[in-house]
Amino acid sequence: MVKLLYTLIVAWLSLYGLQALVLTLLYFRHRAEKPATPHVAEADWPAVAVQLPVFNERHVVERLIDAAAALDYPRDRLEIQVLDDSTDDTTALAEARAAYHRGRGINVRVIRRPVREGYKAGALAAGLGQTAAPFLAVFDADFEPHGDFLRRTIPQFLAHPDVGMIQTRWSHLNDEYSPLTHAQALALDGHFVVEQTGRNRSGLLINFNGSGGVWRRTCIADAGGWQADTMTEDMDLSYRAQLAGWHCLYLPDVDAPAELPPQMEAFKRQQARWAQGSIQCLRKLSLPILRSQLTIPQKLMALVHISSYLTHPLMVALLLASLPLLWLAPSASGLFIGLGLASLGPPLAYAVAQGRLYVNWKQRMLYFPVLAALGAGIAWSTSAAVWQGLTHWGGTFARTPKFRIEGRHDRWADSLYRLAPSRLVFGELALLLYAIATVAVAVANRHLGAIPFLMLYVAGLGMVAGSSLWQGDSRHGQKRHLA
Repeated sequence: MVKLLYTLIVAWLSLYGLQALVLTLLYFRHRAEKPATPHVAEADWPAVAVQLPVFNERHVVERLIDAAAALDYPRDRLEIQVLDDSTDDTTALAEARAAYHRGRGINVRVIRRPVREGYKAGALAAGLGQTAAPFLAVFDADFEPHGDFLRRTIPQFLAHPDVGMIQTRWSHLNDEYSPLTHAQALALDGHFVVEQTGRNRSGLLINFNGSGGVWRRTCIADAGGWQADTMTEDMDLSYRAQLAGWHCLYLPDVDAPAELPPQMEAFKRQQARWAQGSIQCLRKLSLPILRSQLTIPQKLMALVHISSYLTHPLMVALLLASLPLLWLAPSASGLFIGLGLASLGPPLAYAVAQGRLYVNWKQRMLYFPVLAALGAGIAWSTSAAVWQGLTHWGGTFARTPKFRIEGRHDRWADSLYRLAPSRLVFGELALLLYAIATVAVAVANRHLGAIPFLMLYVAGLGMVAGSSLWQGDSRHGQKRHLA
């Protein structure tokens, strides 16, 4: 029975590994199909509202407003909305910076709501109601867009009236800060270079990533507007837009630099929010996807895409099943080898992405073991978020703190935004002890093929739980970060 359960879990996980392999092949097939930027006379450029949703962002709000104000676009057609729901001194900083740029002739407004209803979705909807601009660009607080961003995106809308949303690639302001940020950059590069390109250029559905993108106003309206019943309003709206007949365009050659979370607990919070929201989207959108006019491959890939965070509870289940399997089944090692073969897709996608973006891609791939361990280490906290997504709608939008970390010597440990470890760290420690016991059983029963796989859990859970505890200890506020 345990062997059957283990085999089913491995087969399910293999589906997601196969998805990565398929998307890598699609990327190679379509990578030369780059859309040309059409020429549009400046007199024909439409009005654009740049929406900047912020909540308690004292470290980065000024950088964000400055970057938006520096966008190279006709000033009479550029409006900047700082959608501020803050409860600290972020509001004063935003008001002062907005006043400075208004003095320079730039239309910048700080828009506040009496109640933070609907969180980010509610803020974007509120801003939409206060502008008549036909196009809306969205940047989260951790972004610093290039000055030519709008000039490289808006013409695509004018050339393609069926395009309702354009997403650009996220690049990184602080990827070399620590092993944690290096690992995050690997994962995001794989998603933005290989997966999004492969999906979009082969006719599969893509998601809006919440920032670094532009929306056509009529598309938002046709799709039902911003809705707050999921924690990933970005994925929700982009899928509803495509199901309503709009096309989305992904531009990998246009990048929007952003800051990666330098604190382990902040990274876990971000991943938990994405996991909870994507599973809520799975509940909300599965039937509309299945009933749509999409082809069978489009439907299958869409469902695999929005269910991808199910890999984390599957990884927890795999660990829990490993100990009885190794204890009872003398021929279990072959199953672990099969799992390794099923896991080749993601590292291939990451390597392809690094080779596409960086000259020193081989050096950057040295952080792949950190990313692999990180995936195992956050499986418990992300599984808890998946459960919330399966059992609840909406939820409390727990922001990912930003610290304005740009160089290796920048500091975040003294910030009031630093997060204390959540109670989920006790689950990580319990799983760590379980993984160590499972390794001991594997050694005792001579299941040598299982040991590298199990040590990934030991390393990952130890790294994640240890970093959360160490970084959250106020006594270490003055010390150098470990991850």
